[in-house]
Amino acid sequence: MIARRTLLAAVACLGLAAPAFAEPQLGQPAPAFKAMDALGHERSLSDFAGKTVVLEWTNSGCPYVGKHYGSGTMQALQKKETADGVVWLTVSSSAPDMQGYFTGKTAQAWAARQHWAGTAILLDSAGRIGREYGAKNTPHMFVIDRAGRIAYMGGIDDRPYADPESLKGAKPYVAMALADLKAGRPVATPVSQPYGCSVKYNSAD
Repeated sequence: MIARRTLLAAVACLGLAAPAFAEPQLGQPAPAFKAMDALGHERSLSDFAGKTVVLEWTNSGCPYVGKHYGSGTMQALQKKETADGVVWLTVSSSAPDMQGYFTGKTAQAWAARQHWAGTAILLDSAGRIGREYGAKNTPHMFVIDRAGRIAYMGGIDDRPYADPESLKGAKPYVAMALADLKAGRPVATPVSQPYGCSVKYNSAD
């Protein structure tokens, strides 16, 4: 059942060929950025200097994203980590007229429906932040440590399926990376394979 649903989800999420991606380097400074958030405030990575930052790429129409939000696991992790002082930035890089495109108002409405519990939703419809980070999928996850370096990049867990049943027994890579950083340990699994729908960048680029 999981395999069949995964195939259907993959077909539903197929998009045009993605542009060439940058390759962020583990342990190196995270690419700087500025973007407007869903509330109309300008946000930059430098605003959060000295804090652990999570970047989560999202697409409201993607069934892989739906798995994590529909089950409540994404919101639970957001709530837990932000309560501990982690900055959680959800990034929408879907271009206008593409699946998952957000305006400020539609992002706020989605956040309310999903009981989203992050710090800010960044509107990146031009794909600038996504390309800087080489974001390929939704959800594609990055963790930036307090020194501003990339400490983790990849999937949210080790189960590349859209079926919510796949959450049972999944290895939560992002939660594990954050726990390692809080404990002052090296991140045990700093890189994993991202999975999900392709990020819906502007096809003209």
